[in-house]
Amino acid sequence: MTSTIPVLRDTPQPFFTDRAEAGRVLGTLLEHYRGAPDVVVLGLAPGGVPVAREVAVALRAPLDVLVVGKLGAPGHPEVAFGALGPGGRIVVNDDVTRGLHLTTEQIRSVAHRAARDLHRHEAAYRHRTEPMDPAGKAVILVDDGTSTGATMFAAVEAIRADEPTRIVVAVPAATGSTCRELGAAVDEMVCATMPTPFLAVGDAYWNFTPIDDEQVRILLTTPTTAGTAAPDPVAAVRDAAIAAPDGVPPEHVLADLVGDARWVLLGASTHGTHEFYTARAAITRWLITERGFDGVALEADWPDAHRVHRYVRGLGDDLSATQALGGFERFPTWLWRNTVIRDLAYRLRLHNQHQRENGERQAGFYGLDLYSMHRSMHQVIQYLERADHAAAERAIRRYAAFDRTGADDGRAYGFAAALGLSECCRDEVVGELIDLQRNAAPTAAHNGEAPFDALRNAWTARSAEAYYRAMFADRVSAWNLRDRHMADTLDALAAHLGPDSRLVVWAHNAHIGDASASEQVTDGQLSLGQLIRERHGKQCRTIGFSTGHGTVTAATAWGGEPERMPLRPAVASSAEQLLHDTGIPAFLLRFDRPTAAAELLRTPRLERTVGVVYTPATERHSHYLHTRLADRYDAVVYLDRTTALDPLDPARSRRVTATPETFPTGL
Repeated sequence: MTSTIPVLRDTPQPFFTDRAEAGRVLGTLLEHYRGAPDVVVLGLAPGGVPVAREVAVALRAPLDVLVVGKLGAPGHPEVAFGALGPGGRIVVNDDVTRGLHLTTEQIRSVAHRAARDLHRHEAAYRHRTEPMDPAGKAVILVDDGTSTGATMFAAVEAIRADEPTRIVVAVPAATGSTCRELGAAVDEMVCATMPTPFLAVGDAYWNFTPIDDEQVRILLTTPTTAGTAAPDPVAAVRDAAIAAPDGVPPEHVLADLVGDARWVLLGASTHGTHEFYTARAAITRWLITERGFDGVALEADWPDAHRVHRYVRGLGDDLSATQALGGFERFPTWLWRNTVIRDLAYRLRLHNQHQRENGERQAGFYGLDLYSMHRSMHQVIQYLERADHAAAERAIRRYAAFDRTGADDGRAYGFAAALGLSECCRDEVVGELIDLQRNAAPTAAHNGEAPFDALRNAWTARSAEAYYRAMFADRVSAWNLRDRHMADTLDALAAHLGPDSRLVVWAHNAHIGDASASEQVTDGQLSLGQLIRERHGKQCRTIGFSTGHGTVTAATAWGGEPERMPLRPAVASSAEQLLHDTGIPAFLLRFDRPTAAAELLRTPRLERTVGVVYTPATERHSHYLHTRLADRYDAVVYLDRTTALDPLDPARSRRVTATPETFPTGL
């Protein structure tokens, strides 16, 4: 059987509204140069000048233009093989010229034409003004993006000859390889986003209209070092902050924020912060006991969470919450086998006991994730053995196809199937799901939830099979498949519980936050929160949780033991640094109503996101992405200092494999 990787990748989307917004983002990333003496900003004409102007305004620095001519391949001028800088300096991409088989005469001819255009444009831009002298200054070179880097390398070489004290390159979007190469050639490289795949600079913008000579001249003649002072962002956030001791907002604020929403999504910027768990637990208990919510659904595997569900409903053989959490054996176990979840499960059990005694609706505990392929198949067979022996035999024969692959776990199966080393079992899991939907008949041996549990396990096996194949082919497709599965599971759960059902959802900020308001959109990624918003609108509320510094439980490598690690203070220019600067230890920011802070946080800023692996040495690259915080969430809870989560069994050895399911994000 031929293995086919599902193509679920969404089309990559632009992240920046226009060049001006991109410049404001770069301005926040370069704010350590604000007020510094002898700083000059040079925009590469024409497209880099609108970006550079916003940088210069943010830094209160003078602005000038640098004209660099692109050397386009003969017959294909859109393909750059090099660039021509001031003074006739030529930078050529050897790989491109070899690939195009360009002769020396062809290169010389293109360079001559580029030189004529360069002089003409420079005369139009400057309008008889002299260029700034970069000697002895820190020069910040700004463009609207770069793919091969040829134009920027030419600019760097031209400026280096003028002996500046420092050369900084700043672009809103570039390829990762180009950023690394430029970073090695200059004193500082600042790149706001690195979309994958990077096809063209214009793909990073919603509005990428051409910039003409007159627009460049006007931008250059408008002062950047004077004018009215920008609003104080710290004061704006401080004015909008609502005190939230221990991360729990006042009940009347929560009631107003939640309103009649059926889904309340509670996030976390790390997978190992104690205060995030305790605050979410407190909010969840209040929503269940005071607002009639029907339970909590977590970024956890369905069969493992169902064992806890049976415990909180007073069913099953587990005599304690600790025992009920024993199903969570997959790395990283501390996400759900921790003291806060233990206490939450015990309190839900007490709540449900009271509900049963009064004949009222009980709360549930559910999982949304899809990593439990083999465990879910086992649960389907167990159900059918009680319900329909013939159907059980069919399921056993279908699922036995996975045994023939020689893979003993989902990752090994996915690797072998993706590379064609073993047969693909897609038809088997799909066939069993269809069979179960059509033919599984309830019997007296079932409780009321057994058929639904079996059906969700069949869906999970089907989604997991596709996910494990996709994860070895396309990271974005695998991510999207997983978040779609979680959203579909949540919808199915709500339909099962009834049209008036209401659920709390726990997941990482990367999942509950709206991906369309983050750098994720440039890769074509989507998210659980985005999908629920799109499907249900105002019936969904998302609350992100973030922190400034403290300690965190995380591993230092895939499959490692949980460690109590120092969480570094937030990086400069990040949303967390701005929230920290308010001096308020714990507060809520609402974005569902207009405030100066909400407007401010609709401009992209860095947001921290720590998964199960924490690598402080690569903090900026590994744990931050640009987001429009006020568009990404309906509200954010910020706790300035937080502490590490306490696992139930920190010394217990973990069942891990060479390639963890959450690779490479850990989210």
